[in-house]
Amino acid sequence: MRRALEAAAPGLFILALLIVWEIAVRLGQVPAFILPGPLAIGAALVRDFPILLPSLIFTVGVTVTAFLIAAALGLLLATLMASSRWMERMLYPVAVVLQVTPIVAIAPLIIIWVHDTRLSLLICAWLVAFFPVVANATAGLRSTDPNLVSLFRLYGASRWQTMLWLKLPAASPYYLAGLRIAGGLSLIGAVVAEFVAGTGGTRSGLAFVIVESGYRLNMARMFAALFLISLTGILMYALLSRLTRLVLRHWHESAIGSGG
Repeated sequence: MRRALEAAAPGLFILALLIVWEIAVRLGQVPAFILPGPLAIGAALVRDFPILLPSLIFTVGVTVTAFLIAAALGLLLATLMASSRWMERMLYPVAVVLQVTPIVAIAPLIIIWVHDTRLSLLICAWLVAFFPVVANATAGLRSTDPNLVSLFRLYGASRWQTMLWLKLPAASPYYLAGLRIAGGLSLIGAVVAEFVAGTGGTRSGLAFVIVESGYRLNMARMFAALFLISLTGILMYALLSRLTRLVLRHWHESAIGSGG
């Protein structure tokens, strides 16, 4: 019973907040164009789902593609930097510059320079998601036990054999942590870029639906699109957390005993 209550606690808390929200809107007679209630948002989600679904597919496609590219290129760049101090001194500052530059500032330029809307959004989302993967993977590769590295050298392993069979497995908890961060950031980057494109009149994903609904004062549809964005982020984080447990549950202390 205690475990069941602990599992149901988040859902019950959210349900209580929704009930309070609905009651407050009704008692306060808040106009729907200012703040709709959860029931109105749910009705809009069902009614406008044929409109929201194509936008959801577009946003999810850009987010997942940018995330996969960031995961692959981030690990590759981290491997290069961990294998050579010279490469790290040369490449890491560039990665830092890409991270600290606000995506809101450079997204309009990217959208202007790249004429394909989907490609420009993909670049923006990738820029946001790239650095956490590089930073975490590099830290993991650098934190490999030096005694084990010496043991591999003693047995005549080459640099790349040591990287493949020792450093990469040892860095996997750091890398997977970076992926969990990058998953949410890729969605943020995609949505921010879509906002910039949407305000310029370019139709794209759910962010454009939010912009358009705001112009039409259709707050229920706006909140429905916002709900779908939040749900996408939650699902991405849950899937990446599940992947982390599957990879690490048999050998790493961070996942042992965390459940299947």
